[in-house]
Amino acid sequence: MLIENKKIAIVGGGPGGLTLARLLQLKKTNVKVYERDLNKEARVQGSPLDLHEDSGLAAMTKAGLLEAFKNNFMPGADRMLIMNEQAQIFLSDHNDKPDKNFGHEHFRPEIDRGVLRKILLESLEPETVVWDSHFISMEKHGEGWLLHFKGGQSEYADVVIAADGANSKIRSYVTDVKPFYSDIMMLEGNIYDAQKTAPQIHAMLRGGKIMAFGNEKDILMGQKANKEIGFYASFKTNENWAADSGLDFSDKSQMLDWFKKAYPEWSNVWHELFESATTPFIPRPIYCMPLNQYWEALPNLTLLGDAAHIMPPFAGEGVNMAMLDALELSECLTSEAHPTIQEAIADYETNMRKRASIMAQESLENGKRMHAENALETMLAFFGGH
Repeated sequence: MLIENKKIAIVGGGPGGLTLARLLQLKKTNVKVYERDLNKEARVQGSPLDLHEDSGLAAMTKAGLLEAFKNNFMPGADRMLIMNEQAQIFLSDHNDKPDKNFGHEHFRPEIDRGVLRKILLESLEPETVVWDSHFISMEKHGEGWLLHFKGGQSEYADVVIAADGANSKIRSYVTDVKPFYSDIMMLEGNIYDAQKTAPQIHAMLRGGKIMAFGNEKDILMGQKANKEIGFYASFKTNENWAADSGLDFSDKSQMLDWFKKAYPEWSNVWHELFESATTPFIPRPIYCMPLNQYWEALPNLTLLGDAAHIMPPFAGEGVNMAMLDALELSECLTSEAHPTIQEAIADYETNMRKRASIMAQESLENGKRMHAENALETMLAFFGGH
């Protein structure tokens, strides 16, 4: 095996990095995950994840974790309401979507990010994850790399895999290709104990998800674990909106006033989101990698997930691509098909860039549809067709 007796460093303990660690450990390789979070109890930000049959679920199956996933996913959380800005329902699949339909290509079971992380962490050998490891830099050292972390810690690895997300510090060691801004900003909010703190929204959501469209703006929300609701106000604006706005994202009343001004046509039903959210709100400019990105494969360094191919979230493909990256990279590195690690990495990267480009294109197109003047009609036609 190409990576027998090699030290593998995965930088980043998100779903892609942890899935890769699990798959490599099943092949008895020496792997460490360096994660900047302080410990395993760190709160995981972001909305629930829907895993797809041929990517995220395929990786969970190969990792021997499909049963754990089935025991922990959120039945019904994939059920959806499509509304207009007045919170009138135009489409609901609550009555005709089964709780479980594993094996069906359109079944996309939802799981809380924190719960998925817990499943993956518990599948790893003790001490695999080195917590509180904030990557700073690295340099070539013999046949491998010497990685430096905040606090002065340094570690050697024969092969480094960057799973350090959209703001990857390792990507620049592989390529200088930069992502472009997609003209869409998403303002993230979270509501805890939603049944008590946001009873109207909680009742409206019914444990599933809501997509509301109006006036080239959206509200997207979904049920999370532990009675939490995650939501996004999504709208077209310039890349520096957060800095230019002068808003204090920790000031709830200021954020509600912003919403009333920015979404003037929207019903006051939505105000409860801003009144009951835990601050701060998080502005997220939405980026995408160029669809034709290319670089020459290196002999001992590669990328996966958002570090490799950040894309908008409007096709639900980000985490699925990251987990499929992990699956395909693990197979390339542990098969007998390639004479060198560099050729294994080249094979993986060629396929990864190709399929990620297709999904990024779909995500960009969906983003345009969802923020167009006729978004409601377009999205009703899209989901009605499914």
